Amino acid sequence: MRSPKETASDHLVILVVDDDSILRNRLCRAFRDRGCETYQAETAEETCRLAAGVSPDLVLLDLKMPGLNGIDLIQNIKKQDNTIAVIILTGYGSIATAMQALRLGADHYLSKPADAEQILEAYNDLNQDSTHKHAPTTVPSLARVEWEHIQRVLSDCSGNISQAAKLLGIHRRSLQRKLSKFPPAI
Repeated sequence: MRSPKETASDHLVILVVDDDSILRNRLCRAFRDRGCETYQAETAEETCRLAAGVSPDLVLLDLKMPGLNGIDLIQNIKKQDNTIAVIILTGYGSIATAMQALRLGADHYLSKPADAEQILEAYNDLNQDSTHKHAPTTVPSLARVEWEHIQRVLSDCSGNISQAAKLLGIHRRSLQRKLSKFPPAI
């Protein structure tokens, strides 16, 4: 295992776990271009096997995957080697899932689309201040918090828009309009 003060240019070993093959390949190519050794996995089984075999410095986990999701995999990876840095990547970011991921052992949480530079910067920040983890310095906008709340309620309702609208106290069509928009920037 490499020293905690290591940077991305010091031959970082990264495991990219995502069910989206295009994103996986793009990230792996970008990391290789920066001198990193990369591996990729699509499933939980592949992830556990590769993590045990190559002992990566960093594992990027997609939150939503078929079978075990990224949240479920955090503890499996940390059991194998608790020095592996785990960063959750998701397009469905919410405060609740971020807190759950961090409680279960994730070291960082990034919303998609995150590029290789952002990921390496987050990894380097973890290593520079590994003894003092701190909360992010940015506060999400009110529109982002509303969007995350809607996503959480919709998820709790198993995607039932009518039921979610009723719980949120808004008309179903209003909810559909809000859902048709892109998520607001953080």
